[in-house]
Amino acid sequence: MNDAWLDQLAPEHAPPPPGWWPPAPGWWLLAFLSLAFAVAAFLLWRNPRRRLRRATLRELNRIRARSDADVTAVAQAIQNLLRRYALAAFGAERVARLQGKQWLKFLDAHSDGAFVDSGESLLTSSYGAAARGATAVDPAAWFAAAEQFVRHASRKPPRASRRKRAAGAADAAAEGRSS
Repeated sequence: MNDAWLDQLAPEHAPPPPGWWPPAPGWWLLAFLSLAFAVAAFLLWRNPRRRLRRATLRELNRIRARSDADVTAVAQAIQNLLRRYALAAFGAERVARLQGKQWLKFLDAHSDGAFVDSGESLLTSSYGAAARGATAVDPAAWFAAAEQFVRHASRKPPRASRRKRAAGAADAAAEGRSS
């Protein structure tokens, strides 16, 4: 047997190391999930309702920080902030005409009754009645109720049935004519 034919074979070599491209299927899945998570987080962060709520809560904290000022000024600032928030969140057609007891009913309805006790004093104090000593003043309750309104108002209230909406519209029209 001739050993020369073994010398004619190519030298031994290992296969080339695997390249980094294309990645394995697991890496593709991880990249897709990371991208989907980043997009969802971005969209959630940029949600206009959430941005409005965060900005309103920041403004309420600014008012709370300078709440050692005049009680009437604090009440007016809270009242104006709540009005601006309600206009932005619910639209002018639902909020712009509300005043007095109707405004307090609206605030109560969208804050799970937080303004039942403090709403009247906030309303009267914002027009200077607290300076004359006409009402009991509790700014801490105002801030708590305002914060609850802002946190709960962005949730849509349960829809009333058509009959209830029609009856409510008829009652509102009747109240408008009697005033």
